[in-house]
Amino acid sequence: MIYTDNAEYKVYCYQNSNTKHVPVLSYIQQLPAKDKVKISAYISFLRNQKGHINEPYGRYVCFGIRELRVEFSHNNHRIFYITIEEKKIILLHAFLKKTRKTPKREIEHALNNFKDYQLYKNSIEYEEET
Repeated sequence: MIYTDNAEYKVYCYQNSNTKHVPVLSYIQQLPAKDKVKISAYISFLRNQKGHINEPYGRYVCFGIRELRVEFSHNNHRIFYITIEEKKIILLHAFLKKTRKTPKREIEHALNNFKDYQLYKNSIEYEEET
């Protein structure tokens, strides 16, 4: 038997197991329309690259967490994510970067969300806005 797996990677957004809050969607929804379109295009690119992109568009952060970098009109959006075996990309945390170095509290948010995801596997499928 020849194994061929042509299934596409899918993108999901982490959902808090207690509050059911979806931080990445909340972040994206509050942005201006042009920023939303740009972020959506980068997430599509991330999916097409099977969850692995390098600088300047992304980088490894820690413990399997990577960062998607979306720069648009002087705004530096960052989305932390993980890629898991089932061809899933889980968006964990998003924020607007205002300093040269990524604040530790933002990395801690992503790590806490990652730990919660590992325990409960709560996520919802990301759907691109049209």
